[in-house]
Amino acid sequence: MSPHIPLNLAQSLSSRCHAVRVRLAGTSASPPDTDTDAIARRLAPYARLWREDLGARTPAARHLARAERELARPLPSTGPGIRAVLLQSGDGPADLIVVARRDVLDAEGLCRLARHAAQGTAEPPGLRTPQEAAPRDPSWPAIPAWASGSRSEAGGTVSVIVESPFSGGVPDGADDAAWLAALALVLARYGGEPAPAVGIADDRVRSRHLDTGNGSLRDLVSRARRHLRDADARRDAPPAAVGLCLPLRTADGVDYRPAPGRPFPLTVGAGPDATLYASFHEDDFAEPAVRQLLHHLAAALHQVCGNEESTPAATADFLDGPERQRLAALGTTAPPPPRVGLRRIDALVAEQAHRTPDATAVSSGGVRLTYRELQERAGLLAQGLRSRGVGPGDRVGVCLPRSADHVVALLAVLTAGAVYVPVDPDLPADRVAFIAGDTNWRLAVSDREGFPTPDAVGVEELVDGQDEPFRGEFDPADPAYIIHTSGSTGRPKGVLVAHSNVVGLIEATEKEYGLGTGDVWTFFHSSAFDFSVWEIWGCLLTGGHLVVVPYQVSRTPEEFHELLDRERVTVLSQTPSAFSQLLPEVRERPASLAVRLVVFGGEALDSHVLLPWFDSYPEHRCRVVNMYGITETTVHVTAQTITRRMALSGTRSVGRPLPGWHVHVMDEHGRLLPPGASGELVVGGAGVALGYLDRPELTAQRFVPDPFTGGRMYRSGDLGRMLPDGTLEHLGRMDSQVKIRGFRIELDEIRAVLLDDPEVEAAATVVRRADPNDPMTARIDAYVVLRGGPQASGPQTETGAIRRRAARLLPDYMVPATVTAVPRVPLTANGKLDAARLPAPAAGAGTAGPGAAADSVADDALVDALCGVWADLLGREVTPDQNFFQLGGNSLMVVRMGVVLRERGLPDVPPRTLYLNPSVRELALALSTPAG
Repeated sequence: MSPHIPLNLAQSLSSRCHAVRVRLAGTSASPPDTDTDAIARRLAPYARLWREDLGARTPAARHLARAERELARPLPSTGPGIRAVLLQSGDGPADLIVVARRDVLDAEGLCRLARHAAQGTAEPPGLRTPQEAAPRDPSWPAIPAWASGSRSEAGGTVSVIVESPFSGGVPDGADDAAWLAALALVLARYGGEPAPAVGIADDRVRSRHLDTGNGSLRDLVSRARRHLRDADARRDAPPAAVGLCLPLRTADGVDYRPAPGRPFPLTVGAGPDATLYASFHEDDFAEPAVRQLLHHLAAALHQVCGNEESTPAATADFLDGPERQRLAALGTTAPPPPRVGLRRIDALVAEQAHRTPDATAVSSGGVRLTYRELQERAGLLAQGLRSRGVGPGDRVGVCLPRSADHVVALLAVLTAGAVYVPVDPDLPADRVAFIAGDTNWRLAVSDREGFPTPDAVGVEELVDGQDEPFRGEFDPADPAYIIHTSGSTGRPKGVLVAHSNVVGLIEATEKEYGLGTGDVWTFFHSSAFDFSVWEIWGCLLTGGHLVVVPYQVSRTPEEFHELLDRERVTVLSQTPSAFSQLLPEVRERPASLAVRLVVFGGEALDSHVLLPWFDSYPEHRCRVVNMYGITETTVHVTAQTITRRMALSGTRSVGRPLPGWHVHVMDEHGRLLPPGASGELVVGGAGVALGYLDRPELTAQRFVPDPFTGGRMYRSGDLGRMLPDGTLEHLGRMDSQVKIRGFRIELDEIRAVLLDDPEVEAAATVVRRADPNDPMTARIDAYVVLRGGPQASGPQTETGAIRRRAARLLPDYMVPATVTAVPRVPLTANGKLDAARLPAPAAGAGTAGPGAAADSVADDALVDALCGVWADLLGREVTPDQNFFQLGGNSLMVVRMGVVLRERGLPDVPPRTLYLNPSVRELALALSTPAG
């Protein structure tokens, strides 16, 4: 029998032993001529022979599985250095398997011993001395993410796969270099960039990085051949994540295995019958992942050896047409409901008002509007807008605190055929001015005279004098709103979302979650945050009661819990950060709420935090759903119901796409990636927005043709992977965009603002967490190179001024917690920011310092009182000039601070005031002045 050609995907190349198998041929008509006594005598000077009879008529697959397990069983580091086993199947083949430690026999000696024992034709080998043993090999790196096993440290049983036919047979020219090139090609596709190192093991163990990104497939094979010829192994090289074990070729049926046992959780090879096989540890690898890898390895080898050698290695695709179709189908849950995308938001609210005119639609404090009243007031306000010149497609800014009139204003803009542009009242004036100019709005609805722009008009002013509500019919494909998201160039970008997108979202979820007239929802989030779209229109389009949560209540967990209880809220939508603030109240007053559905969105969910909730509200009482979504794809894309068991396991699943949506995982060339491989999440279907406002180039770059439906897809920039069952795992951002307090930001936008400061030569921004598992502890640290260098006088004062300027231009959640002066921004060899080399923020970084306001003095009693409050919150001594966020403060502590200050009779501190004045001295000074 010809020897196998083994390819081992080694998670460690630290094997201290190797093995050989000699197949003693036989058939049912002619059993192998096995002289067990003779074999035992020849082995006697080296090891005792163990004989195992597998029984008559043993299936070939079972015999092979037993042989593979014996080949994979390593020797202990002490005791006998050689083990020999003879496996017989009665009337079938027999296998002699010899395993030896490398410090006892080298590869040539092991093969000579096997030949001598089986055939008596070779000179017996001599044993090695310990001094001749190979050096210890590199340590064991992590199992790859696509493995999909349980990844226990103890190791599991070995399974054997022999049922993966090598389509078309092993191609001509498949030498060692071709196998290595094909393996590197598949692993690069599975693992992304950079391509993983491949360990090469024959009689030695070597670690090499085979880059697949440059040149053609022919060039890749040439590089692989050079790697194989290089006999010098770097002993200080890092361990390879995967490895290729090359056989020691012999002509007499000796099958050499360079490294059996636990160091090789997965071994794949090709037999003479054109069948790929694999043995693997079940704790590390799932069988579907292994079968898939074998299929792709065969396809890659055909490409490497075929007529496509000139194909660029970076664009080689080993997925065939049928597999691409299967992957595309895997990312689609179900067809959309039949009515999806055919109606407008305002028309559906009008229909609901006709069905349930006297049902409560919106309540805010003492104000309660029925659906009839909501419809009438919105119609009057729409007529007022029309009288001011607002027409179809015009943009209208809405800058109001959360209230019933806020909801009325949004509906009125839509009723008038216009597009609402939500503006948070707490945004800096410069940011508001940018949004106003970017959207070129016709006017703004605001309760503040002259703000956000001089053309602002109040709700009552628009309603007064209107006798008849406006009614009109417009196109569902028209844009409904424009929400601005962070931009990498420092310029926020407006996303245009159509009525049909929003209606599609509600119709895709209404039946699954039983949304209806008996539900009470909360309007908790800013209307400038797209989560509010789900809250407001999800409620009103299904006939629910929308309870407005005032801003101060949303930041006070005790008051928010009381509101949930008092209003008997049934549908609660939360970012994980906001929900974590509520959990202490849930523990103190368990099982008092009527909530039946909790929907998470806006940022990644650490499912462990849900365990206290499940204690009070078990799964049969309240459904918990984790949704992944993007502003550009209309709030939500996928949904995963979380169970207690999933929370205990710390699942990262965001589930499957909503009906009408589909999601694919793609590489940088737009190719589908197989299940388990990480890549960019690309979203298509009913939620894909109209594009970016007046940004045609960016729209064309991110909103791309959908080859599967003929529509459009959105390239999210999010990293994820698809599991074999079609569920998705969200793995974070591919770029510098991050989530802070539920808001999506791009660090490059903050950096652009810093670079606009005349005192700043260069800048860098990073996000750090005091607790890696708690998004609430995230903060932004900025670093600047001052013009004139760090020797410039007063760098601490300078960075304080830089931070204050940034705070005037950025929302508070984007203001850096610290600004530290550095002599230069550290870069990697590729010219990118080397964040690991940035220093810890300097003491007092970004604060004004004690001499910042020469003509103003903070109240000493207030300074002492604030130091005491901060010390209690932070659990450490606090001095007046230390930075709250640098000391470990976070947005949760900001909320707690407000409660403690009120309890002690001290002035209230709005979050923005603290972000602008992050030291006790600055804060006390701000609170002591009329402006503060």
